[in-house]
Amino acid sequence: QVQVVESGGGLVQPGGSLRLSCQASGLQLDNYVMGWFRQAPGKEREGVSCITWTGKTTYYADSVKGRFTISRDNAKNTVYLQMNSLQHEDTAMYYCATSPCSQSLVVPPKYNYWGQGTKVTVSS
Repeated sequence: QVQVVESGGGLVQPGGSLRLSCQASGLQLDNYVMGWFRQAPGKEREGVSCITWTGKTTYYADSVKGRFTISRDNAKNTVYLQMNSLQHEDTAMYYCATSPCSQSLVVPPKYNYWGQGTKVTVSS
């Protein structure tokens, strides 16, 4: 049974940092391109970042470029999202999923492997 689990979310003040993790079981992540996505209340889900199999190619949404860093450790079957200089606008539920990886950061269909999400709240 495939399970994808995100963790690391929480409440943080503006300017703070969080590191999200996405760990898979029943699924060898190094066979997959992975992406991070987020959905703020009342908004559609959007692409945040993605990373190719080897980690050599990454893409970021303009809104997070220079602040967020995606990485992966295939030995640990885990993908990370380091989020720095967090802003109120980053408040959302964050999801990881198997996905295509390009600058367009298209949200993959529901039948891809998705986690249940981890909540990030940026508030003073």
